Amino acid sequence: MSVLDIVHYGNPVLRKVCKPVNKFDNINNIINDMFESMYEADGIGLAANQIGINMHIFIIDISHTDETDDTHIFINSKIIAFENEKDIFQEGCLSLPGIALDILRPKKIILKYQTPDKIWHENKFEGLLGRAIQHEIDHLNGVFIVDRVTELERIKYKAELKSLEKESKDKMGKVTEKKGFLL
Repeated sequence: MSVLDIVHYGNPVLRKVCKPVNKFDNINNIINDMFESMYEADGIGLAANQIGINMHIFIIDISHTDETDDTHIFINSKIIAFENEKDIFQEGCLSLPGIALDILRPKKIILKYQTPDKIWHENKFEGLLGRAIQHEIDHLNGVFIVDRVTELERIKYKAELKSLEKESKDKMGKVTEKKGFLL
């Protein structure tokens, strides 16, 4: 298992829609790396593109709460229904360190997804788990929490976002230079 770097805002991989998983051969190694990386960053959820992997996978672990004792793995997931009733909750993001925003989301969703055994499931989720699922699905679709707030709210974090973008571009440049390429 490996701890992989979390990709930050400004890296183009985070704005792409992730590809569905068709081959499950190496899926358990990827999932283990995702959990290790998420725990190292003190997160509760992680989408594959947040560690630079273009696959429609995300994981969640809120076992430290009273809501569930299990970890969760979601592959090729899609929200197929949601409740009209919504609530606001402050969300942070491993790809946006230091930024937390009040985000309005449906209280309950119905999710269709696969697990590593390739079996399809359809379940209703709510509470923190339901909210985390929606957050991670946003990542897999190239959406950030800053995209879910007003322009005025986004302006408050303009300096932090520009700084994260610059860091991401600098980091991408260094990685590219190591491989013999120039941006």
